[in-house]
Amino acid sequence: MAYEQALRLEETAERLVLLTRALPAYTGSGMAKRDVENAMKLCIPVDMGFTTEGWFRLCIPTLLPKKGSGSADYIRSFLYPAMQEYFQRKEPVRFTDCVLVYRHVYDRERPERRMRDHDNIETNMVSDIVAMYVMPDDAPTVCSHYECSVMGEDDRTEVYVIPKTDFAVWLLQENEKFGEEENVHEKTSEMAKKDM
Repeated sequence: MAYEQALRLEETAERLVLLTRALPAYTGSGMAKRDVENAMKLCIPVDMGFTTEGWFRLCIPTLLPKKGSGSADYIRSFLYPAMQEYFQRKEPVRFTDCVLVYRHVYDRERPERRMRDHDNIETNMVSDIVAMYVMPDDAPTVCSHYECSVMGEDDRTEVYVIPKTDFAVWLLQENEKFGEEENVHEKTSEMAKKDM
């Protein structure tokens, strides 16, 4: 019961955010769009760039919303301007024959929250926007998709575009990173038990 009420509140809040973003434009100010985008950058600081291996990496400081009404608009509202600004003065990049990776990271300090099924997470809009800037498109002839969920320090969504020839390297690094994170978590848990 509490979960359903919390979910309904979350969905209402998503719709409210989208509506309130339009309010400054109704004032007639010519600066409304720019100022709203600047406010979104402060509230949702999207990080992106290229790894030392040359892979594209995008980090959204929150989990992607559940598929449903308004979730695609919500993503588009902050991600498209961030990608547009990042690639404004850069040479175009086009990955072909690649893997589009979604790494959903859940805050380990919130164990009450279940990891969601990947098919219930709104990734389509992110894929479309990422493809617009670093791939010809996100069709199966261009890229494969891979999703994983892990526990980490905080909620976030990491997106990678990796050439298929490098995907095994990414998986190996992911497994090493997972082992390190688990060791840190185990050591922290052991230290907490000793302090009791």
